[in-house]
Amino acid sequence: MTAEPTRHLPFADNAAVRFVDTCLRGASQVFFQNNPITGLFLLAGIFWGSATAGTIPVAIGAVLGVMVGTLAAMLLGSDETALRKGMFGFNPILVGIAVPTFLGGQHPLVWLYLVIGAAAAHVVMLAASRALERYGVAASTGPFVITTWILMLAASSFAQVSPVSLAMPVLPHAIDGAVAHATITPLFLLQALFRNISQVFLVNNAIAGLLFVIGIAASSIRAALFAVVGSAVAMAIALLFGADAHAIANGLYGFSPVLTAIGVGCVFLRPSWKVTLYALFATVVTVIVQGGMNILVEPFGIPTLTMPFVLTMWLFTFPKMDLQPRSPHDNAAMDDGQAALST
Repeated sequence: MTAEPTRHLPFADNAAVRFVDTCLRGASQVFFQNNPITGLFLLAGIFWGSATAGTIPVAIGAVLGVMVGTLAAMLLGSDETALRKGMFGFNPILVGIAVPTFLGGQHPLVWLYLVIGAAAAHVVMLAASRALERYGVAASTGPFVITTWILMLAASSFAQVSPVSLAMPVLPHAIDGAVAHATITPLFLLQALFRNISQVFLVNNAIAGLLFVIGIAASSIRAALFAVVGSAVAMAIALLFGADAHAIANGLYGFSPVLTAIGVGCVFLRPSWKVTLYALFATVVTVIVQGGMNILVEPFGIPTLTMPFVLTMWLFTFPKMDLQPRSPHDNAAMDDGQAALST
C-alpha cells in the first residue's frame, strides 16, 4: 500500500496559511496525528477548558508555544518534510501550556520565559531524536518533560517567574487509605474517562476531553478508540489498586496511559490483535509507572507530566520482539505521526 500524500489546508501555497496549517498539525501531533482539523479541535478544547477554569493565559500559551516552536524550526533550517507535518510543534505547545499553568501569566517576564522554553524544547527534541535514532525509538514528548522540569525547577531561583501552583516538596510517603475511597457513580466514571484525555494538555475538563476525542477521530477512528479504551483501562486499574480517588477523578492517573494506548497500539507497531493486547498491557503498566513517578518527584515539588508515558513507550517499543514495527508504507495517517521523530 502506497502512502497517501499529506493533505494541506486550502490555499496552502499562501505563506500565512501554510504557517497556520503547520501549527495546527503541530498541535495534532501530541496525539500522533498529522491533521489540521484535529489540531483545530484540540485548540478549541484547550480554549474551552481554559475559559471555564478562568485560565485563558493557558490557552494563549498553547498558541504562542506552537508558533514559537514552528518558527524556531524554520529559523534553524530543520527538515522541511518533518516541519510541514508539525513534528516540531508538539513539544513546544505543551511547554507553552505548562508555563502559565504552573507559573501564572501575570508577570510579563513569564511570557519571555515561555518563549525561551518553547524554542529550547525544539533544540532538545533535535538532540534527543539524534541520540535515540540508533535505538529505533522516538523522543516523543520526552523533550517537553525535560524542558519543563528544568523551567519549573529554575523558577524557584527567579523572583519574577516564581511558581504559583506547583506542589510543595515533601518526602515520599504512603497513601492514606482514606483518600482512596470514593463513591463510584456514572458521573464520576464519565468525567474521569474524558478528563484522562483532556489532561494530556494539562486541562481538567471533561468537555474538552470530548472535543479532543472528536478531533482525533477526524484523523483516525482507531486512534480515537484507543484513546477512550486506554482511558477506561487506566481508570479501572487505578481504582482497583486504590489510588487517590480525587486524582483519578481529575484525570491524573489517565493521561499518560491514554498516550501509551495510542502510541503502542496505533503508531509505533503494526496493528494486529497481538499488538492490541500488547498495547493494553502497556497501558496497565503505565498506571503503575505513574504511581511510581508520583512518589519519585514529590521531593522536588514538580509534576510527572508525560514522563510515565515516555518511559513506558520506550520500554515497550524498544524490544519489538516479533511485533513488527510499522513499515514506511503502512497507513499514511499514522506514518505521519511521531514514528518519524528521528527525521
